[in-house]
Amino acid sequence: MPSEKKAFVLRINPDTLKELERWAQDEFRSVNGQIEFILSEAVRKRKKGKASDDAEKE
Repeated sequence: MPSEKKAFVLRINPDTLKELERWAQDEFRSVNGQIEFILSEAVRKRKKGKASDDAEKE
């Protein structure tokens, strides 16, 4: 069963949106798909950073 996605409103600076549109087009994604990709990568990197921080504390 695929995970359910939650919709929400995003307010974004018009210049930032234009850059996201270009970036998404370069990578053959929709703007929504590009934002999801960027957020997923950021979360993955954050989790990885926290794991190494926790390991250093031990």
